[in-house]
Amino acid sequence: MERTLWGHLPLLVRANSKESVEYILQTLWRTRKTGLDADDRRLICQMLQLQNESDLDPLLVCLRMLMRKCVYENISKDDIQKLFPSEVLPELQRLLTLLLQKFQREWRADVHMDKVSLPRLKTMTWNLATQDSEVREPVAVINLKCPQESDLSFQLAKETLDTMLKSVYSIRDQLSNMGET
Repeated sequence: MERTLWGHLPLLVRANSKESVEYILQTLWRTRKTGLDADDRRLICQMLQLQNESDLDPLLVCLRMLMRKCVYENISKDDIQKLFPSEVLPELQRLLTLLLQKFQREWRADVHMDKVSLPRLKTMTWNLATQDSEVREPVAVINLKCPQESDLSFQLAKETLDTMLKSVYSIRDQLSNMGET
């Protein structure tokens, strides 16, 4: 991070409490995709006792860069304090390190959830039917409903259903073993 950006961090000392700085970080994280709206900007300016809103932007850039480093660059909790150059006040380093450590796991989980968006199964129904062919073998007709997804319907013959169930049981066993470790 550029040295000039660090010069804006002392604005955080103007906050009345640790909770105010925590609120600022949480608000920046919450608005990471959309940016701060006018109300959030005004509130943060009030918290930091800033007369001019343009003083806020360099601080926000610095904080967002710091937060991204902690979340995306796999920096260990112990190494967060090493991100700060000596010119940053020690009490400010301690406060930001403490808060970044506090939220790092949660923010990483948020990032992971942003990347993984699997459909959720809402309901599953099934019935038996006879296959439309010369041989009248019964098949399982399975209907899956997922929220915000189209319905999925498919047929499985006994052999295919047996193979699928073995695979599903194997997946269940592996997930159970992962939970135990």
